[in-house]
Amino acid sequence: MESRQLPHHRRQQVAYQPRLWRRRRAFAHLDCVRVLIVEDDPELAGLLRDGLREHRIDPTVATTFAAGQARAQAGDYDVIILDVRLPGGTGFDLCAQLRRNAVDTPVLMLTALDAVDDRVRGLTAGADDYLTKPFAFRELVARLQALARRRALAVTPAILRVADLEMDVGARVVRRAGRPIALTAKEFALLELLLRHSGQVVDRGAITAHIWDDNHDPFANVLEVLVRRLRSKIDDGFEPKLILTVRGAGYRIEGTAGKAGRALP
Repeated sequence: MESRQLPHHRRQQVAYQPRLWRRRRAFAHLDCVRVLIVEDDPELAGLLRDGLREHRIDPTVATTFAAGQARAQAGDYDVIILDVRLPGGTGFDLCAQLRRNAVDTPVLMLTALDAVDDRVRGLTAGADDYLTKPFAFRELVARLQALARRRALAVTPAILRVADLEMDVGARVVRRAGRPIALTAKEFALLELLLRHSGQVVDRGAITAHIWDDNHDPFANVLEVLVRRLRSKIDDGFEPKLILTVRGAGYRIEGTAGKAGRALP
């Protein structure tokens, strides 16, 4: 899909750069984020839907106030994208109604560039963030991923466990078989990431995006060094080995070694 398929005023609302996106896929959220798009314009909604799919984001579109309310209350979404103007009501009223109905899904409001009152009204109604039109699509994706991560952290237990390994996220304490293990900040971040996705393969790009900033050299071997250091602390001298290397894919942590992974030195 190319932005030239849209009318000029729609092309101006979204800076769509699909080739750039593909180079940035490693920075996508680890799991498939489910997003509800409540937008009455079918062309803009289609652009949002197709673009988000390139980022492993699973979009659902509702085009009216009533449809948006029904889907938001019935579905388990990570984030809701909510436009201000909708058939049957406003985005502000819908956001406030969802909050009254105990729907706590993060809401990202789309507002006009100069509508300060709209932004204030949206936040007052219960929105978590806003984005003004026109916007760059990569900024939309970054904001969605940030909201989804915050929600995941809010619903994830503060104590993470695999086998006899335990992490108290709030106290930043790690123990294996009851023995305290001292970790550096990056070692702790890597272990927390793996524990939050226990049993799943976490790819290299997702790990480097989580632990290092955009200036990190993806071809350097610092990730392998970090993994070796972490293994030396939580696996050496213990059984079973928890951190597994999945060749060509990434790393996985689990209580028992599976066929698809090996605890490599």
